Amino acid sequence: MTQRGWSDQLPPDRAWKPRPGMTRAARSGEQDRAAGGRHRRIVVFNEDNQATGSIALRVYRRTRRIRAYLRWSEAGRTRESYIGEVDAATRAANLLQAWAMARSAGLVRDEALPAGSKASSTAVRAVMTANKSRDTKPERQLRSLLHRKGLRYRVDARPIQNLRRTADLVFPKARVAVFVDGCYWHGCPEHYRPALKRSQWWQEKIEGNRARDSDTNARLREQGWTVVRIWEHEEPDLAAAKVVSALQSRSATLASLN
Repeated sequence: MTQRGWSDQLPPDRAWKPRPGMTRAARSGEQDRAAGGRHRRIVVFNEDNQATGSIALRVYRRTRRIRAYLRWSEAGRTRESYIGEVDAATRAANLLQAWAMARSAGLVRDEALPAGSKASSTAVRAVMTANKSRDTKPERQLRSLLHRKGLRYRVDARPIQNLRRTADLVFPKARVAVFVDGCYWHGCPEHYRPALKRSQWWQEKIEGNRARDSDTNARLREQGWTVVRIWEHEEPDLAAAKVVSALQSRSATLASLN
């Protein structure tokens, strides 16, 4: 790659420095995006030991160029290996360059699938792992917005005690149950993409989840509950508005019955 350098000045901060105030989690997410996922950041050392790597960008003042280093932790100590020079105009693009160079040089590899995994690849397993069953980011954001509106609710609870179905948020008095559905596991019409490998197994799995969701909706409604379904990709403010609207509608209905 031809390095352009910055002929008469140092590279701009935006080309290599992280944003001021970035948290550790934000920096890790930045590395994940550049590498193509956390599962693609594996550094192997001493034959069978491995660690999650990261890229550090530094300016080499004499040449006014940006150097990229692969860093990882080994036996409690930070190790690093020089990768090469990068020359994009932004930090994100330079991290992307550096990860591609590290992979091309054989310095990093994808995480190996554990024995017995049903995922067809490490990429699929990463998606599956990211889809936690509770306390996901969309759930936390929704809870925070509703709490700020003065609403109180039960978390991860059964709307009906003798029915083994758990809602993410339950408003017992209003009899409103809220489910925040993951796009992958519940077959989101916008974002779900059928698996190319083991397609029949995954199709049956997702269809089974959809059928269970429909059955849950029907059973709760039979018992006088209002069900609110929210996709994880929905904007938090809009999701909160859907819940508030359902609660207001229930309040109006209950008031008319009294």
